[in-house]
Amino acid sequence: MPYDPSAFPPFAVTVDLVVLTVRRHALCALAVRRGESPFQGKWALPGGFVREDENLSQAAARELAEETGLTAHDPTAPAQDNGAHLEQLATYGDPDRDPRMRVVSVAHLALAPDLPAPRAGGDASNARWASVEELLQHQGYGRDGEPGPPLAFDHALILADGVERARSKIEYSSLATAFCPSEFTVGELRRVYEAVWGVTLDPRNFHRKVTGTPGFLVPTGGTTTRQGGRPAQLFRAGGATLLNPPMLRPEV
Repeated sequence: MPYDPSAFPPFAVTVDLVVLTVRRHALCALAVRRGESPFQGKWALPGGFVREDENLSQAAARELAEETGLTAHDPTAPAQDNGAHLEQLATYGDPDRDPRMRVVSVAHLALAPDLPAPRAGGDASNARWASVEELLQHQGYGRDGEPGPPLAFDHALILADGVERARSKIEYSSLATAFCPSEFTVGELRRVYEAVWGVTLDPRNFHRKVTGTPGFLVPTGGTTTRQGGRPAQLFRAGGATLLNPPMLRPEV
């Protein structure tokens, strides 16, 4: 039998982005308010349909650039001033996840240092950073901290999966350095771990762990006083991609 595309129901592929950063010592995610149906007026993760002439990685990188102005970079390469770590997270294909048609979303996780206030684009009427704790607790937010409506589509599930990926992966990899600028102090790196995990870590034990792991941090030879107090030594991410032994997440 010859192939007849009209015999199959409409089917689309999208990419959704869990964009995480650390702002004011809190783990935050980028949320956009939808300007069009479906779920018009509700908050959602940034994302969009994959175009005919691009693959999934290209679509995710394009959406990341459109929503944040960031470019995706190879996690094994040196950090860029306007770059972000971008990796595929999971695929979501519940038949009822989108009321328009059958849509499968390939979600991606993006991590970057402290980012400026976002600007809405595309079909978004507004965009902002919101604390992950608030988004996951209330599945949305409103004015004056009041609980808001649930996130659109299945984005609460995608966000939760993205946050857990980040929390678990920094235990055994150098992923936490993706939240830092190209040069950072041990104290700044520790505050990343504390923000992502939602805990308080012992400064001395943390310093001993990260500076004693071969290839994890490399001294730059410089110092900074941007955190106040005495000058602190500056480091950059080393070539090690795995921590051995891992930095186990404290139980909360």
